[in-house]
Amino acid sequence: MSDFSKAVFLSYASQDAEAAKRIAEALRAAGVEVWFDQSELVGGDAWDQKIRKQIKECALLIPIISANTQSRTEGYFRLEWRLADQRTHLMGRNKAFLLPVCVDRTPDADADVPDSFSAVQWMRLPGGETPPVFAERVKKLLGGSDVGGALRPDSSESSRHKAAPTKNSLWLIPVIVVLAAFAGIWQQQRNRAKTVPPEPKGQAIAPAAPLSAARQKAAESAKLHDQLENASRSDLELAEQFCQQAVALDPNDGEVWAEYALVASNFIAMGYDRSDERLLAVRTRAERAVKLAPASNLAQLALATAYRWQTATQDE
Repeated sequence: MSDFSKAVFLSYASQDAEAAKRIAEALRAAGVEVWFDQSELVGGDAWDQKIRKQIKECALLIPIISANTQSRTEGYFRLEWRLADQRTHLMGRNKAFLLPVCVDRTPDADADVPDSFSAVQWMRLPGGETPPVFAERVKKLLGGSDVGGALRPDSSESSRHKAAPTKNSLWLIPVIVVLAAFAGIWQQQRNRAKTVPPEPKGQAIAPAAPLSAARQKAAESAKLHDQLENASRSDLELAEQFCQQAVALDPNDGEVWAEYALVASNFIAMGYDRSDERLLAVRTRAERAVKLAPASNLAQLALATAYRWQTATQDE
């Protein structure tokens, strides 16, 4: 490897080797230099020194977190994590070095990881399936164009506790009501799609058309935030990844784009991300939804929510 100081180090438990391999292959295909070595199964003094050197010199470290790492209280990957955590003690708060990836639904709040891992935003890549947006994020972090981009928007000593509502956050209430209404409508639509009406006597009913692959992904997303008040940041991150997969499957489905917009809205409603980029994502996705499906109630709700956010932020 010519210059590991510009590369990514993948740290994983041996049980997650296949997921790690998928991530490594996707990053390499996007032009990212990755250190991924399955010689962990062999080990040795020389190998140990090599690992320590690369953790010390790499530009970005991606710890892969899962139920496997949760169940293993000991393992070489835990030494790697400890070394990475120690390196962060010499870094400024806005230095992007850690990008934790969870390959299943292990909740971040209870994960057995160093504190520095909990202070940055996690990505969810189920089974190691890596969408292009993840590779682009890694490239931005490596290029320094997203300084501090891996930090949680709410990272602090009390980052695991939600802040108490303030006067400036009262405008969230009507938006949450709108989003709750959306959840109800979306749930009703899904329920109607699952319900088969009784067959009239003497008349056969054609079976309902199955949901497209894109709609199935959108439905998986909706399940994660149907109850807005119970949606964790991890739920929304996974929901957004389902939407990314859905729009990749069918970029011309307006209701898929509406779901994509409403997931972004929920990040704002729950106070997880109120950046200008997030606000722009809500509006552009909602506008595309309406353009593709102007008669869709879901698309209209997404657009109304986008306008409500825009007005609310302007009024602050």
